[in-house]
Amino acid sequence: MSDKTAEGLKLDAKKSGQRVGLTSDEIIINGGRPLRGRIEVRGAKNLATKAMVAALLGKKKSVLRNVPNISDVRVVAGLLALHGVLITRGKNDEWILDPSNVEVAHAPDIDAHAGSSRIPILFCGPLLHRLGEAFIPDLGGCRIGDRPIDFHLDALREFGAVIEKLPSGISLTAPNGLHGANIELPYPSVGATEQVLLTAVLAKGQTELRNAAIEPEIVDLICILQKMGAIITIEANRVIFIEGVEELGGYNHKAIFDRNEAASWAAAALATKGDIMVGGARQEDMMTFLNAYRKIGGQFEVLDDGIRFWHDGEALKPVIIETDVHPGFMTDWQQPLVVALTQAEGVSTIHETVYENRLGFTSALNKMGAQIVVHEQGLDDGQRRVMRREFEQAAVITGPTPLHGAEVEVPDLRGGFSYLIAALAAEGQSKITNLGIISRGYENFIEKLRKLGADFIFEA
Repeated sequence: MSDKTAEGLKLDAKKSGQRVGLTSDEIIINGGRPLRGRIEVRGAKNLATKAMVAALLGKKKSVLRNVPNISDVRVVAGLLALHGVLITRGKNDEWILDPSNVEVAHAPDIDAHAGSSRIPILFCGPLLHRLGEAFIPDLGGCRIGDRPIDFHLDALREFGAVIEKLPSGISLTAPNGLHGANIELPYPSVGATEQVLLTAVLAKGQTELRNAAIEPEIVDLICILQKMGAIITIEANRVIFIEGVEELGGYNHKAIFDRNEAASWAAAALATKGDIMVGGARQEDMMTFLNAYRKIGGQFEVLDDGIRFWHDGEALKPVIIETDVHPGFMTDWQQPLVVALTQAEGVSTIHETVYENRLGFTSALNKMGAQIVVHEQGLDDGQRRVMRREFEQAAVITGPTPLHGAEVEVPDLRGGFSYLIAALAAEGQSKITNLGIISRGYENFIEKLRKLGADFIFEA
């Protein structure tokens, strides 16, 4: 630790009775305690925020249910409000979005509200249809590698958008309206696929999208757009056809569950030798993860209202995992699972093929006692099933290695949750800072830790 030893932090905590001078962006965890109990996962971050943007396209109110209480949702709500969308909260987790009075927002306001979110890029198509113009600031997001918006901008140009890059961001106009297009993505990007869908539904004529992403959240977004009146056909081989319509109405929809959060809690059960029931999780959207979980030695039981995950006490086994687009192994799943793999008996390999800088989080795990070597150029392996990408990385994890407490700073959303898992599994005390990033995608995670019996100190 930088200023205090783990023992020193422990003594401070005892003296002050849980008031140790922590900020709301820090947590102290006493590890080595299995997580046990039940938590609930609600709507997926990667669907709820996009569904809120889709409401801009409608002429009537939309109702989105199962909305997670996370900061990314609040960011999008703020951006929608800037554009004149009236948002009211219904019962429990229901949001009502009224786009009747959509208007142009001021660029500085958009920039201030967007913060680190990359969602503003998806406002482009809907705003071009509604207002004939759009503006997006410089985009943030997790620092997990280069995620260029060129796919988005190239697609918007195909629809007829005129794009001007400014020092403050990007200005878009559609002087002749937007028309259907034939688009083939260089890579089945989720964000670019969402961009095409949100733009094509009101464009004149037909759009053919090839090499599209087909994640469950994409299909759920298509379901929402169809409820609004869109005509969308999903063909074989990643091809989607969209027939533009004159106007769209509203929707009433329950968001798909967050499979990324469900997988993270499953990994936490495995790493801490615990037993966690994840209410709301569904087998059909997690099958690839469940296969890997079983190979490692994790146990699970699929129930009507969720999935129970646990460690049965047997030795964990090493695995080889290649991240890929759906239906492959999600890149968002590998980071939490890496912590459990530090306790497997043997050598595991993670081939990260989606993002080129998503393994940087492992340096903090090494600080906690893990033995992980990152190969910046990836590894050649004759057993590979996923096509090798030029910028991929690989992590080789040798275990089992006991983890011990340390002071670490959250680098990104999934890496941050991995640090929580490592601290919960480690012997001794850990201090985790920059905690706010985790709230971007994990609803009420502090309260969920309490429900599962974690031993920690946190000041709201």
